[in-house]
Amino acid sequence: MRERNESAVKHDDVAGVRAGEAGPDAEDSRLDQTRQDTTRRLERAMGALGTAAMARMDERLMWFRALSAEDRSWVGLVAQAGIAAFVEWFQHAGEGRPTPSIEFFGTAPRELKRSISLQQTVDIVRVVVEVVEAQTGDLAAPGGEDQLQQAMLRYTRDVAFAAAQVYAREAEARGAWDARLEALIVDALVRGEVDDGLHSWAAALGWTSSPVVVLAGQTPDNDPQAVIDGLRERGRRSGLDMLAGVQGDRLIVIVGGADSVAAAARHVVPRFGPGPIVIGPEVPDLHAAARSARAAMAGLRAAAGWPDAPRPVHTEDLLAERAIDGDADARAQLVENVYLPLVGTPLLDTLATYLEQGTSLEATARLLFVHPNTVRYRLRKITELTGYQPTEGRSAFTLQVGLILGRLSETIVT
Repeated sequence: MRERNESAVKHDDVAGVRAGEAGPDAEDSRLDQTRQDTTRRLERAMGALGTAAMARMDERLMWFRALSAEDRSWVGLVAQAGIAAFVEWFQHAGEGRPTPSIEFFGTAPRELKRSISLQQTVDIVRVVVEVVEAQTGDLAAPGGEDQLQQAMLRYTRDVAFAAAQVYAREAEARGAWDARLEALIVDALVRGEVDDGLHSWAAALGWTSSPVVVLAGQTPDNDPQAVIDGLRERGRRSGLDMLAGVQGDRLIVIVGGADSVAAAARHVVPRFGPGPIVIGPEVPDLHAAARSARAAMAGLRAAAGWPDAPRPVHTEDLLAERAIDGDADARAQLVENVYLPLVGTPLLDTLATYLEQGTSLEATARLLFVHPNTVRYRLRKITELTGYQPTEGRSAFTLQVGLILGRLSETIVT
């Protein structure tokens, strides 16, 4: 009897060990069977889930309702493809399960992918998840509810990370392309090569503003790309359009949409490095910005001739230095503004004598045989006609250069 009992105990122990060894395998087999049953249910429900997801998006997402019928249809296909991708992913178990991706967005045309933001992509994924979660009890095989919910949590998390990575790469690529396009626009304006393509490039960067003003100065010691990125961010915060380019040690900034030149300068000046900053004339649009850029660059070259110039300085205030430096535009402008309004009148001789006599009122009156009050009157008329006041040092210098250039222009014509 004792031997029979001991034999029974040994048999029970062995059976228990075998049952213990077979337990995990049996559990895995049960879970796998549950997964396969749930997968079949999901496959049968894919069409209904896609329809429900579209209805939920139309109900909750304002941006979705604003889409065209064609784009809404494409979004529906994307949602359907996302559900199919989840079903395919769900049926794989263990270490062999592939990492979720968002390749199902490839079903949409390029135009739609450009118009759908990362936040809207997350909205689509969230809606699909909510639709599936609401029907978990019907979709999961008996005992598989928790298995389906856990799989959905992991899948949606990984899809969200994958989407963020894709959009980050797209943003980096788009940023690099935008930077090249921006550099092309700035370079074209500086060289004066303006054509219809310039407006297309600017439109691609979202440029819509006018008027336009160009500023030129020295590049700061910071990384040039960081400077340009900072200017873009400043433009977004202030509601201005800004394009910037670094050419050697020069920083050129094009500002559009400012209420005034002073307002444009206030937003941009802190971004420049040490040294002079020159503001070009305000122009009506980007097509005319080449003139502003040309004047600003010429002023930057000539600014060394006026060490005490304000910072920033308007290029109009550097006409004399620009003219001496060989700027043809400045020379023509001085002749037009200073010499031509005075030529053929006593005002021209009065100005020439006044400047030659070191701006002495009495000496000028004696040489011209007129009363000093007559000289005063003529000087006021000169100011009215030219905008420059002969009794002020900088204006007198500009008038002197304009007078010389006018005389030279007549000699050349002759």
